[in-house]
Amino acid sequence: MPIEKSKLIWMNGQLVPWDQAQVHVLTHGLHYGSGVFEGIRAYMTPGGPAVFRLQDHVDRLFQSAHIFMMDIPFPREVIAEGIRAVVRENALGECYIRPIVFMGYGEMGLNPLSCVADVSIAAWKWGTYLGEEGLARGIKLKISSWTRHNPNSLPPAAKGTGMYMNSSLAKVEAVKAGYDEAVLLSPQGYVSECTGENIFVVRKGRVFTPPTSAGALEGITQATVTSLAEDLGFKVEVENLLRSDLYTADEIFVCGTAAEVTPATSVDDRVVGDGKPGSFSKAIQSAFFSAVHGENDKYQEWLDHVG
Repeated sequence: MPIEKSKLIWMNGQLVPWDQAQVHVLTHGLHYGSGVFEGIRAYMTPGGPAVFRLQDHVDRLFQSAHIFMMDIPFPREVIAEGIRAVVRENALGECYIRPIVFMGYGEMGLNPLSCVADVSIAAWKWGTYLGEEGLARGIKLKISSWTRHNPNSLPPAAKGTGMYMNSSLAKVEAVKAGYDEAVLLSPQGYVSECTGENIFVVRKGRVFTPPTSAGALEGITQATVTSLAEDLGFKVEVENLLRSDLYTADEIFVCGTAAEVTPATSVDDRVVGDGKPGSFSKAIQSAFFSAVHGENDKYQEWLDHVG
């Protein structure tokens, strides 16, 4: 899906024109993947555009940087205000927001500690990641031949830029084979997550999602779905899942900032349930969109209005 240009990008504390937001070809992060990032969305609400769970995303950005021993050269509130600014100054209503911290120009060895981190924040209009058709009717999943990286090789708790080659390999394999998304398994054979989404399984009235120990990122949308499910009277159980648990599920859906809440209707050509989005998936999807659009007062604390 092509990026739709906005007017301005926040770079190291300044708003600069979109086409002038550039880095040197010898930037460390370009060569070694030494960076961390977040994916965030803003939604239109009755009170105007609001960033969804802004502070949680900023906190996770700093957590990722801490894991990689990167110093972000701005305090959290400056980053948060930069995120608000790119939405506000670009006059965006609903949009996707990408803050990224990466090691900059000045060192070309594998030791990045002498590099200074650069920070940029961009925002643009972007529909749901897995498509409107997938959102409404469900997507086809494929178990990837690529294994989710071992947590002692690369830390899944961090959203590191270079680490996403693992997801990219799995995504390309799935798309070329005619599927919409891939499911990665841990080195131990447990269901981990999709290439950019957490996964939920509904079976016999119980709701499951994989643990972080299986290589799943501790997702902010995943936490949102868990809260919504509990408010709907369902308990979400964090438990290791095998690929066969996906084949025998009554319902499956995936969730993430980009993908939002998207049902899955097949896994490896095995139909899930009756081949249509299930009642629980649809209820969670409805509750999610109600929350992000400010239609439920119970979840107002998740909304950060851009002003």
